Amino acid sequence: MKVKAAILTELNTDWKIDEVELGDPVEGEVQVRLTASGLCHSDAHLQNGSSPVPSFPVLGGHEGAGVITKVGPGVKNLAEGDHVVLAFIPACGTCGPCSTGLQNLCDEGAGLLTGLSISDKTNRVTRGGEPVIQMCLLGTFAPYVTVHQASVIKIEDDIPLDKAALLGCGVSTGWGSATSIGNTRPGDTVVVMGVGGVGINSIQGAAFAGARYVVAVDPVEFKRTKALELGATHAFASMEEATPVVGEITWGKMANTAIITVGHIKGEHIQQALSSVGKAGQVIVTGMGNFTDSAVDLNMFELTLLQKRVQGAIFGGVSPRTQIPNLLNLYRSGDLKLDELVTTTYKLEDINQGYRDMADGKNLRGVVMYGPEDY
Repeated sequence: MKVKAAILTELNTDWKIDEVELGDPVEGEVQVRLTASGLCHSDAHLQNGSSPVPSFPVLGGHEGAGVITKVGPGVKNLAEGDHVVLAFIPACGTCGPCSTGLQNLCDEGAGLLTGLSISDKTNRVTRGGEPVIQMCLLGTFAPYVTVHQASVIKIEDDIPLDKAALLGCGVSTGWGSATSIGNTRPGDTVVVMGVGGVGINSIQGAAFAGARYVVAVDPVEFKRTKALELGATHAFASMEEATPVVGEITWGKMANTAIITVGHIKGEHIQQALSSVGKAGQVIVTGMGNFTDSAVDLNMFELTLLQKRVQGAIFGGVSPRTQIPNLLNLYRSGDLKLDELVTTTYKLEDINQGYRDMADGKNLRGVVMYGPEDY
């Protein structure tokens, strides 16, 4: 079927609305009519080359939710009409990491930027007969997607799909960075560097887990205000401002955890975070930078003698099949705020404005909404 889509045709250009050909589901795949797609910073990394792809064009988008419209052979526990969330990390359930409880590190994740489907290693999206790479094997910047069942999480019909879409990446990643891999405990002090689509949910997660102090750091005043509304106890424009106050409020013990959720991580952020945590403290590195960057500022004396730890995190360290249903239950109970995250909604044709608004710090979360005219 032919569908409109937002694609990149080369580096450092705007998204282009064009028509692509979407293939029908093959073995193990489903087709989904999307209600919404989140605008995540990781797609901006495609634009500037921080995340490498083997070729162009690329169909962006990796946060989406909608309704299954077609089911391919061999699909289990999914049917037409099911409401689903698409997770940017597939979980096959049988590889080594999946078999040991690390579904967020599923071996199929190695193909996320190749565009080659899990089922048969071909492209499900083409343009003029040429392959189009689907971001994270999803490509939610189109009203319909054909994806493997490993990337699909069935949810209950009462959940608003435009809010559920946010759980495919940002909400789950941020929340888990604080609660799961960050292991926030009651009474802890947590610093969150960067209050975007991921960081705001690290703030929510840390507050829910019982942190005594949740310190938000972001240069944008609007984001600091939202952080205080959604669980932060303190908010500062920079780590230079925040770190001395962390020392004061903890009587010199410093934070238990610092979570780096800036939109584009740089080497100096590691030491800034490390200096804000105390003995046996940890730094959770959730934000992404350029794939070529390898230089990190790190005081080895401090790391060793104060027994600190630097820990990477993907999808918050939790399986999508576990995290997404759990978070939706917290949304139902009012413990997770999703409605309050969405600052602005856009039509697909306005996607470049959405990313300009993100770059300008105007949005906590921007969301593309699909309507009857898109199907």
